[in-house]
Amino acid sequence: MVEERLLILRFKRGSPQALRRIYDKYKVQMLKLATVLLGDGNAAEDIVHDVFVSFAGSAERIRLTGSLRSYLTTSVVNRVRNHRRNNRRHGGISLEGASLPASGGPGPAQWAILSEQLALLAEAMQQLPYEQREAVSLRMEMDMSFRQIAAVQRVPLNTAKGRYRYAMERLRSLLESEVQRCDPQTT
Repeated sequence: MVEERLLILRFKRGSPQALRRIYDKYKVQMLKLATVLLGDGNAAEDIVHDVFVSFAGSAERIRLTGSLRSYLTTSVVNRVRNHRRNNRRHGGISLEGASLPASGGPGPAQWAILSEQLALLAEAMQQLPYEQREAVSLRMEMDMSFRQIAAVQRVPLNTAKGRYRYAMERLRSLLESEVQRCDPQTT
């Protein structure tokens, strides 16, 4: 927390190194969040880029009441919401070629299995209502408390908890039915 406050102070004073450090520290988390929420790696990259460009331009005006991570998370979530709203108006979102950011694995066979599992999970996540997907992503990817999720989503605490619970039940159901579809012997 102290390091973050120092980074913000240096950033506000115009330090490009502080901005670079903030970007390096939070880019991957924000990209994961945007990718999970959108199901589109390219659009997620654009959104995260826009968030950091906007953040860089707000050095003099920015007033953080919480953590920098929460501020950036809220910014990403709001941009994703705007993106979804705009795409609904202009013909919807195409999930063709949707992908999650790649990361290395121990070996090709294990990577193939992990990749298949991630694809199944990403597909199941896309079947959730957006608000539930957002709650799960904030909890799992960003390790936020339900109180923080409620603040980001601007809903009561019990609503945030309910969205998460319903999402987990739906994911469990979707993934179990996928396992049964692939392996009818499992019952």
